[in-house]
Amino acid sequence: MFLGVDKLLELVKSQKLVEDLCDRELNNPEGTGFDLRVKEFYKISGHGFLGIDERETCKIEKVAEFDEKKSSKITLKPGDFYLVTTVEKVNLPANLVGFLKPRSTLHRMGLYLQTTQIAPGYAGELTLALKNLGDATVDMELGSRIVHVMFSQVDGQTNLYRGQWKGGRVTTSEKEVQV
Repeated sequence: MFLGVDKLLELVKSQKLVEDLCDRELNNPEGTGFDLRVKEFYKISGHGFLGIDERETCKIEKVAEFDEKKSSKITLKPGDFYLVTTVEKVNLPANLVGFLKPRSTLHRMGLYLQTTQIAPGYAGELTLALKNLGDATVDMELGSRIVHVMFSQVDGQTNLYRGQWKGGRVTTSEKEVQV
């Protein structure tokens, strides 16, 4: 069962479930969760490796970053692929799991946002994958709302997230053993 916005707002205040929410989400959230904003865009390059025990992600280059003091945008051409991070940080307790869904506006422009679940115990910014699958060029303002996060209660014991992405790390710096 997903938590309603009244419960979520209580958890934001009492446990910092989500930090750095914009005024819209703090005062008038929609649906059963919060819309999160895009903070950074990263281009990937090079060669990655995913093994049974080890991994090394592709190299990244930050190409855009949100600044609340000024308006800026990035142009997404057909075929462009980026890793993007959220402005907001999440802090999941042991009894909650988070689910991310792209805002439908992205679909209507040919943009595909690849998301994942947020494990109990994860804390930090979120990293998502964004690709322009359409034929149209799209300008996106940094700080715009791109993904909706919902939270569900976990019934029973959980094992807290212990992975190396905790804290919002975007990529590996070298080959590493996976946890």
